[in-house]
Amino acid sequence: MIEFVLNSRSRVNTYVQLIQQVKQALRVGLLTPGDQLPKVRDVAQSLAINPNTVLKAYRELEIEGLVEGRPGVGTFVRRSLADAPLANQVELREELVAWVQRARAAGLAPEDVTALVETTMRAALAAEASRDETARAE
Repeated sequence: MIEFVLNSRSRVNTYVQLIQQVKQALRVGLLTPGDQLPKVRDVAQSLAINPNTVLKAYRELEIEGLVEGRPGVGTFVRRSLADAPLANQVELREELVAWVQRARAAGLAPEDVTALVETTMRAALAAEASRDETARAE
């Protein structure tokens, strides 16, 4: 089951943070169709937020067709967002965990690690897009 964590320093709305975490869990296979999301009351209590905030996130996920609410039972995952075979993701995740541990051992704070990953990913994707454009032009 997913355990939500909020970044109080983030400018992203609380309900959007919840949506993003569910989508990430769906992409990496931590949540699969049939899994139950935590009950609204439990999330609200553990994060000290208004239950309506959790309901708003769950409703948005339902509108997107990712989850379905079952009255009196809970909210359940309808579909996954995982594209790559999950076996590949497990290996990549293990390598990433090792890399994060090395980065932390080198003195990087969690925010530094996030910044390094995000800027590196943007640069790599931009280079990939540039190569694709060059290949199409040829």
